Amino acid sequence: MAKKTQKRMPRRREEFTYRGYSIDDLQQMALSELLPLMPSRARRKFERGLSREHEKLLSDIRSGDPNVRTHLRDMVVMPEMVGKTIEIHNGKEFQRVEIHPEAVFHYLGEFALTRRRVSHGSAGIGATRSSKYVPLK
Repeated sequence: MAKKTQKRMPRRREEFTYRGYSIDDLQQMALSELLPLMPSRARRKFERGLSREHEKLLSDIRSGDPNVRTHLRDMVVMPEMVGKTIEIHNGKEFQRVEIHPEAVFHYLGEFALTRRRVSHGSAGIGATRSSKYVPLK
């Protein structure tokens, strides 16, 4: 019996849309038009007003400064940030993050993880009672 070979079609990369709006449409909208589209937590942050530090970060990004560094992990990614590279502090160092359209209305802190993956080694001699049975060779 002959095997049926089925070619996979290359996955088509569709244009990103957020609730029916393309990223270009979102970038053209005023903040008052964006508010109803935002998730409730992000909307609440903007309705209550941004702090001075958040406003400064937005102005740095708007100015086109290529080297933007920030500790503001609670800043919401706005459509105007798409395509920019921002360095976000993770508690120890700055991690370079390129903002993609899928990141819109998420928080910057989601893209610079604060905890590393732990890979434990094997137990040493005298570590626990069970290590007594681990072969030494």
